[in-house]
Amino acid sequence: MNYDDFADLYDHQYDVYRDDQHFYAALAERVGGRVLEIGAGTGRVTAFLARRGVQVVGLEPSARMIERGQARGKASGLNLEFVQGEAQTFNLEERFGLIIAPFNALMHLYTPNEQLKAMQNIRAHLGEGGQFVFDLYVPRFGKMNTLRHEGETFYDAQGARTDIFLVQRHDKLKQTIVTEYYADTTALGGQLTRRHYTLTQRYYTRYEVEWLLRCAGFESPRVTGSFQGGPLDKGSDVMVFQTRGAKESV
Repeated sequence: MNYDDFADLYDHQYDVYRDDQHFYAALAERVGGRVLEIGAGTGRVTAFLARRGVQVVGLEPSARMIERGQARGKASGLNLEFVQGEAQTFNLEERFGLIIAPFNALMHLYTPNEQLKAMQNIRAHLGEGGQFVFDLYVPRFGKMNTLRHEGETFYDAQGARTDIFLVQRHDKLKQTIVTEYYADTTALGGQLTRRHYTLTQRYYTRYEVEWLLRCAGFESPRVTGSFQGGPLDKGSDVMVFQTRGAKESV
């Protein structure tokens, strides 16, 4: 997935999302030291952690996303640190006491080989006793193959209005959701322009993730159904996984 073209819409859609920020900040403050964030995007979580005094490195494959993240930091008086790279292949000369992958970042790993390589690489970048913490949404979807508007409307400084419409397609065999976004912008004079974006996500089930972590050298994770704790149940919208590297057998 190339997020370069998607960066501006991504910022509009998710800039106000706050559910995960205090959770990851509290983790980072307890662990101390430098934190690696996988899939940092435009720095939504990165900047929040930095404002709390956390030393955080944001790993992000999209150059455009990093550019937006650096602009976010500059606007807030923060010097945010980003590294361009992918979860499967990044190589840093550093080990971290905490690695996080917020907001479905791992859903851009589409095959078992990509998933395992990424998990093993993350495990290799954990310091002794280090934690790996991430969240994924519970796979529950709206009506497929139907154009819909879910209340996303934005206005720019000139008063132009942008409405976001989407169509989703579900491939149950591949466990993927493809979302086609249509951003319709109406200028004050009535002229309509449309931009199109495609987002492909590979969703997970709980026990699939647990086995994947074990295969990649992690301990059996603690799994909760919210950022506040509590069990994962049928009403949960998110799965939160907390694990550590498994100790090697002597």
